[in-house]
Amino acid sequence: MSAVSEAGSQRLTLGGLAQRYGLDMEPGFIANVTITSIADDVDSLSPGALFIARTPSAIAALPRAAQAGAYAALLPRSARGRAETEGGELPLLFGSLDERRLGDLASAIAGNPSNSMAVFAVAGDDRSAIEADVAALFDLLHLLGNPVAVISADGSRSMERSLELSYPLGVLDVQRVLSVCAEDGVAAVIIALDAHTIAEAGLESVTMDVLGIERNTGHASVEGLRSRYGFAVDEDMRLTTPTSEARQLSLESAMSSAEGISEPLALAISMVLAAGVRRNNVRSALRVSRELR
Repeated sequence: MSAVSEAGSQRLTLGGLAQRYGLDMEPGFIANVTITSIADDVDSLSPGALFIARTPSAIAALPRAAQAGAYAALLPRSARGRAETEGGELPLLFGSLDERRLGDLASAIAGNPSNSMAVFAVAGDDRSAIEADVAALFDLLHLLGNPVAVISADGSRSMERSLELSYPLGVLDVQRVLSVCAEDGVAAVIIALDAHTIAEAGLESVTMDVLGIERNTGHASVEGLRSRYGFAVDEDMRLTTPTSEARQLSLESAMSSAEGISEPLALAISMVLAAGVRRNNVRSALRVSRELR
């Protein structure tokens, strides 16, 4: 489903959107029409939605959009004229939203959900390794007392609730999932940062707090990943990798394998330390894991 719904008290009007994103309105008196969701396919529309028709061919879907309860539609300027005929009485906006501005709109209408939780992402070249890293980080964050969500093509969940999603997730999908997680009271979300899970530019307007990778062969970089997926980061962010201290701590934990250092756990420890968790709190959580075994 490529849709995101309003969360919170922010009021989004067509006039406000036109002014913010340089769009044209037709007719001009629709400025005070308020939208409560956005969607880029008709099947995902709900009453009160703005239908984002991203190609001129989507003009044919305007009657269905109106029947589904859309309050307005956004179309390319090249569709002007024909759209006004096909759209009937449906209020129309004309212009274009690139992925950055679409992400900004989706985040705004969802209540900027990534700002209400810590966002972790695990990158890498090997999908199975990423999943092992995600699982270790989930377990550690849970031990530290955090309600945790996972966004991954191998299984997404908000705390204990499974999320049925269609992958890879685009920008509207991501904001919708983060909004659901925020409503559930999630304090931290872990994203499997690979092409199976996230589409290009799918993380526009998502603020990344910690970005980890178990083994960096030299190909991955914060800037390269940001350019591909679109997330926002602080200027001084660096890729987090397992540190010697984290490896030593992993040896002391029952979460680690009997064979020695667990690299996924060492990465998880490094990432929570990078997020500002105190070492003593990490040690206490690892001690609890030993006592529970």
